[in-house]
Amino acid sequence: MEDKKILIYNCAKELFSVKGFKDTNISEITKKAGIAVGTFYNHYSSKEELFMDIFLEENAKLKEKCLQSFDFDQNPLEIIRQMLGLNVVEMKANPILKEWYNRSVFEKIEQTYREKNGIAAVDFLYDSFHGLIKQWQIQGKMRKDIDSKMIMMIFAAIINVDTHKEEIGLEYFPELLQYMTELIMQSLTSCPE
Repeated sequence: MEDKKILIYNCAKELFSVKGFKDTNISEITKKAGIAVGTFYNHYSSKEELFMDIFLEENAKLKEKCLQSFDFDQNPLEIIRQMLGLNVVEMKANPILKEWYNRSVFEKIEQTYREKNGIAAVDFLYDSFHGLIKQWQIQGKMRKDIDSKMIMMIFAAIINVDTHKEEIGLEYFPELLQYMTELIMQSLTSCPE
């Protein structure tokens, strides 16, 4: 049973990567996998659910790659700036992650992301970053007058603003996110007298 789910997942990932979310349908996925459509529904309730499983795994891999590629002895602003830059470049290069910015499908994708609590897929980042923030506070690189957990919530807000990109205007992303993050980081790294 689990083998068929993996087969469906892998075939769908290949089709989504080549054709995109919108132009891939369940019958194509099942045909490629050599299974009946009913078997698909034994494992996934919809194309959106399957796509989101793939998206969340790809997103977690990207975040892990970001985490491993930085020298955390640099100043916090530079690390966050590099992280955002790498995230944008990699999202645009990955055909699955790139769908997040596809105007014709992002509403369905974002709705599924919210329903599946997509942010939980990158929870592994929380402990790593929380420890890093505490370290920066001890080193005087980040404000000590703001609780480290509150700073984590500020970072969570930066991440979640992405799910409101249509309300703000797609033409402003990711530049708006970069400016906003830079301004917040400048405030967090300028220790008050």
